[in-house]
Amino acid sequence: MFHLLPLDPKTVFQLYFWGNLFICILIFSYSFSYATSENRKILKWFGYGKLLLTVGWILIVLRSMVSDFISINLANMFVFSASCYESIAILSMLKTKSKKRYRLQIGITITAAVVFNIATLLEATINTRILIVSIGMFSIYLPPTISFFTEKGHNFFRTFYGFCYAAFEILIATRVIYIYLNPQKYFFAYTIFESFYNISLFLLTLIGTVGFLLLVKEKQDLKIRKLLKDKNQFFSIIAHDLRGPLGSSVGLSEILAQNIEQYSREEIKEITEMLHQSSTNSYKLLENLLDWSQVQTGMIEYNPKKVVLNTLIKENVELNKNAALHKNINLSFETTEHIEVQADKNMIDTIVRNLLTNAIKFTHKHGHITVKMEKYPQKA
Repeated sequence: MFHLLPLDPKTVFQLYFWGNLFICILIFSYSFSYATSENRKILKWFGYGKLLLTVGWILIVLRSMVSDFISINLANMFVFSASCYESIAILSMLKTKSKKRYRLQIGITITAAVVFNIATLLEATINTRILIVSIGMFSIYLPPTISFFTEKGHNFFRTFYGFCYAAFEILIATRVIYIYLNPQKYFFAYTIFESFYNISLFLLTLIGTVGFLLLVKEKQDLKIRKLLKDKNQFFSIIAHDLRGPLGSSVGLSEILAQNIEQYSREEIKEITEMLHQSSTNSYKLLENLLDWSQVQTGMIEYNPKKVVLNTLIKENVELNKNAALHKNINLSFETTEHIEVQADKNMIDTIVRNLLTNAIKFTHKHGHITVKMEKYPQKA
């Protein structure tokens, strides 16, 4: 019959050290080689957590060889900090990000560290210190674990990763109950339960790391698919938005090329000025589209600031006037007040431009397009 024999705790902690060191190398190698800039930051947080945990295990193993402050206080501060870094990396994998969640993790970590140091200063027993560390780690990992299960849009990898940390939380809670019911006099306990706990913790650490890397890769694949979709959308918008201005330029140049002998010098000058204006508008429009594409691909971040809507709309009306004239459409802008808004100029430009090009496209020849702007009181 198979019997589970107690393992040497120091050997287990050495196994923790080598396991976490291997994980650190794996994560940092992946972050520098394959990860995007956004995922690289998340991987670094996770990697810093494992690195701090590795240092913490070293200091714990050196207990009785170094001072109690280093092997107890400092070692457990490294463990708490490692848990905080890892939990922040976990929260960063959620679809909805919130600074409040990050602040909560830091707050829980500081509280656990303060309580532990106070207990050490008051010469609390080993059993009490183990309970504080276990409860502290349970509290740090609890919010991200709950968030993973409450957030919508689950798939296999997210569910798998969530269950890994749920099992981790259950394991820590079980140990808290066991230590409370069976107080131990020494930190390194040679019991079957401690052996089972350490083996399970080590396996969950490895499985959780694999799950984390799979989630990072999935997020990166989704980003690539979104970029491909945005690229197609960008080409579609270019074809849509540039058709009008370029059509006007082609029409004016065709008139000039075919009937140049029939026009006077003043008429030729007027047509060339219109052609120049149409080309300038096309160039400005192309610049706006390129700026918009950079926003969509993440090269330029969302940057809200005060925008004068009167000026912005007037500029877009001027950009589209030649396209309107090509269909003999009267395009005008009317407003009675000066309006400022807090918005991203590139995004508002795109909205106004699309409205105008669609209006010109679907308005019959010799029609009228009037752009009006009014301010309405905000409703509560």
